[in-house]
Amino acid sequence: MRWAAAHPAWLLGFEDEVWWSRLARPALHAWADADQPLRLVEQAVANDDPDKKALACYGLLLPATNEVWLRFLDGRPLSAVTTAFLDWCCQEAAGHGKIALLLVWDNASWHSSQAVRVWIRIHNRAVKAGTRRVRLIVCPLPIKSPWLNPIEPKWRQTRRRVVEPTRLLPARELAERVCKALGSPYHAHIPIPEKAV
Repeated sequence: MRWAAAHPAWLLGFEDEVWWSRLARPALHAWADADQPLRLVEQAVANDDPDKKALACYGLLLPATNEVWLRFLDGRPLSAVTTAFLDWCCQEAAGHGKIALLLVWDNASWHSSQAVRVWIRIHNRAVKAGTRRVRLIVCPLPIKSPWLNPIEPKWRQTRRRVVEPTRLLPARELAERVCKALGSPYHAHIPIPEKAV
């Protein structure tokens, strides 16, 4: 972090993935009037509901500006989707005038896979050759230490802010609520590459 702070043209980001459930309720404190019992409406998905029960999302927390860059996806996190997200992050960083993205993340299999490592290597060679603008510097967190990633508490707080007590949210509305709660614009979902399906 000191390294990134010493280079104003670098961007420090903490990356993580999360699932946003349309059914599960976050742990909340609640109260009710003494004469009225507290009632929770159990959510159920109709058989003809086109939306999935949960949405996966990639996020990048930028502590310097307290921004969160979000991209939802149409499936589960995979190496091919991770590289698409990294490419998008590099384009966003270039738009902010940065030349390097210092990326801190955990050791998920889609982060440490050979496909992702090769993609990062090829990407950084393209930066050196001048065909790309933002270099990626990956800093993995120690194994089994999610508390070191400051984006984790943001996920927890956001779950409490987007919960709907009386009805089942459509997937698009849930994604929009998450984006609004984190102050991030809503972007089109990252498609799952055909060869990864």
